Amino acid sequence: MHSTQSYKTAIPRQPANRSPMGWLQERAQFVKALLSNPAAIGAVAPSGPALAAAITAGIPLGAGKVLELGCGTGVFTREMLRRGVDPASLVLVEQDSAMSSSLRMQFPEAAVLQVPAQELCRKSHPELDGISAAICGLPLRNMSPAHHHQLLAAVFDALPAEGSMALFTYGVRCPISAGVLEACGLRARKVGFVPLNLPPASVYSLVRQV
Repeated sequence: MHSTQSYKTAIPRQPANRSPMGWLQERAQFVKALLSNPAAIGAVAPSGPALAAAITAGIPLGAGKVLELGCGTGVFTREMLRRGVDPASLVLVEQDSAMSSSLRMQFPEAAVLQVPAQELCRKSHPELDGISAAICGLPLRNMSPAHHHQLLAAVFDALPAEGSMALFTYGVRCPISAGVLEACGLRARKVGFVPLNLPPASVYSLVRQV
């Protein structure tokens, strides 16, 4: 792995057309989803602003559509809008019905897909056409290697040659095994560590092997 890089914080920009979720409402929605399906959540609290800034820092602004997997309560989504990403360029994937409904209300201009991320494909989901970057908020350590392979194959089939997917983990290494990465023709690079998140998290970037 390469050494950790530091990200500069983008100049704050508050979109005028979004409806922010209140702190209590966000926690209540998160706890409800956690209690109903703990394995699908994989965390004890919604991701914090420091992690949201780190995982979205590499997204090229104005370059095309952005795919977000496992959006949850929309923490990463709101950070992308704060950074200036066009809400109409967002493709949000969230399989939880309550959370996906909330995302549609919060981000009416975005495309919201209520589907398991590993079942994505461009043939069934034309919204993936034109994707330039992706971020992943899924609890990858709770998913099988087979699901990892399906997920990465679908995402990188939609991404351009230079495209990347950022993900985070609470573990000490990339949650995608070396074998799966090799099979998909990808490599992982650690690009950040966020000690202020609860729990502390590391951010990785996946790109195609050169």
